[in-house]
Amino acid sequence: MKNIIKISGLIVLTVMSSCGDDFLDIKSKQDLTTSTFFANQADFVKALSGAYAPLRGLYSVGLNTNGGQWAMGEMASDNTTYILNSGFGAATESKDVANLVAQSANAISTNKYQNFYQVIARTNEILSRIDNVTFTDAAIKNSVKGEALFLRAFSYFDLVQFFGAIPLHLVPSTGLADVALPPSPVADVYAQIIKDATDAIALLPVKSAQPDLGRATKGAARTLLGNVYVVLKQWSNAETALEAVGPDGYSLWASYAAAFDPANKNGKESVFEIQYRAGTDGYASNWTAFLPGPASGAELTTIMTNLLGTTPALIPNGGTNVAQAANIPTPDLIAAYEPGDTRLAASIANGTASGKTYPFIRKLFHAHAAYGQQTDNFPVYRYSEVLLLLAEAEFNQPGKTTEALGHLNEVRNRAGLGNAVTIDTDVILQERRVELAFENKRWLDLVRTGKAESVMQAFGAKVKANPTAYYLNNVNDLPAGAYTAIKTVYSLPASEALQSPFF
Repeated sequence: MKNIIKISGLIVLTVMSSCGDDFLDIKSKQDLTTSTFFANQADFVKALSGAYAPLRGLYSVGLNTNGGQWAMGEMASDNTTYILNSGFGAATESKDVANLVAQSANAISTNKYQNFYQVIARTNEILSRIDNVTFTDAAIKNSVKGEALFLRAFSYFDLVQFFGAIPLHLVPSTGLADVALPPSPVADVYAQIIKDATDAIALLPVKSAQPDLGRATKGAARTLLGNVYVVLKQWSNAETALEAVGPDGYSLWASYAAAFDPANKNGKESVFEIQYRAGTDGYASNWTAFLPGPASGAELTTIMTNLLGTTPALIPNGGTNVAQAANIPTPDLIAAYEPGDTRLAASIANGTASGKTYPFIRKLFHAHAAYGQQTDNFPVYRYSEVLLLLAEAEFNQPGKTTEALGHLNEVRNRAGLGNAVTIDTDVILQERRVELAFENKRWLDLVRTGKAESVMQAFGAKVKANPTAYYLNNVNDLPAGAYTAIKTVYSLPASEALQSPFF
């Protein structure tokens, strides 16, 4: 519809301009358009905030609309699942993702696709105009441009991993001809990601010099680039990018739990995290769907009191604010923690819902004044992951086993564990699984290492053999085809295909 209006407007302008009315060249001072808005430094800073905004929805709780990151990153794997409530049909989309039967019309994968392209569209507007505008502060201009490049690279990196070949939009769409583009080869998408991340590194400030905490920095762009090279198995390039992160001012907190304490938001271990703020202004985080449920008001009060020491106000009397609990740790994940691993207690707690005891995610819950209004940020990249990616890059190069073990053991030692004496892909994956649990890494780790099909079919066999251990009533609660044909990429959204002749 917007394009139809634009085309109609062009026709009207053409007719009127033929009459010689030069007043048509005067731009309205009341109506903001992209051509009038991007006029100064303040405008670009505001636009950049708008480019970050869709990330809050992508990482937040939402069973059928948002939540694309945790549903597709964790529930699609053997790390987490859901507690079945057969009377709550609204969670069908997330259950389909968890059971690996999601179709192209799935709202969660569609939301991921659309929101990341919204980030891309907004960064394209910034990047297409910023070089033509003078800023009062050159450092701010570099940071804004670098952050836009990082966000575009970050968005395409997520999309190409989950969807494969995708349209590659690099300039703003101005008409019907460039709104719909054919999917670009995966290699071309990765080449653009590498270029954007590399250019971002040159422009972004180090963490200690960033103008606003929580935005992308040189360290974040280097981590993204290193992550890309690990996925592409370009081990030497990955090592080079990742080795440069630490000197930018990152290190581990003494305890694992400290990395998630809101008092340490954007602290020394944080490389990049999604920003939330408690309150009623729309910026609060809310991880209540990750609590066990459905629960009575009394059960929920007990869970929250035991968890936080205090009970947030406004707990609903009828139970949790969602009727089907999601992202619940599986018995397999719990068993993956070694004895003495401090990450287990920091990551997972137990609570009673409907008279049964269930595990739930602990690491994202901290004291907050009002129920459903948390201030916890969501970690995307932490320095511990930099160390594990670096260990993987080193292990896969001749003669660097000692260095790889050193970085792996730095992470293990912080968790209260002794040194690993051998290292291989399985050891690295195991360490990533428990260190990065619930940070939306597991599914992509299985895919990039070629283990998704074997691991998830074996996991599915266990679910079918003992459904009650996985919070189901019986095997009939599983949809037809669950855990059988394991697809490692999602189909491009059906709603998008309706608008494009290319897919």
